[in-house]
Amino acid sequence: MQAFLIWALVSVVFVGFGIRSFFSKDPSGFWANADTYEISDVPRYNRAMGKMWCVFGVLFLILGIPLLAGQNSLLIFLSVFGVMIWVIGLMIVYEQVVCKKYRKKR
Repeated sequence: MQAFLIWALVSVVFVGFGIRSFFSKDPSGFWANADTYEISDVPRYNRAMGKMWCVFGVLFLILGIPLLAGQNSLLIFLSVFGVMIWVIGLMIVYEQVVCKKYRKKR
């Protein structure tokens, strides 16, 4: 139960990133310690980032449900591998959808 509560707290942090992105005036970053691209429409970009982070946080929480099965459950592998695949998918969505749509064309 404690592991799921920690997992849920982390998912709330991701949803918090999304909410912060909705209200940010500057372009929200995705990669740590990296400058964002030049964005053509900052409010729409931030809205897209906010949606992306909120969906990520909710699905992250759902992937943590197997933690409720108990300490020695093999279902934890669903959480671990599910999150790995989900994070890779998140990076692909960011680069191939969000960046392509809102990055300034040169």
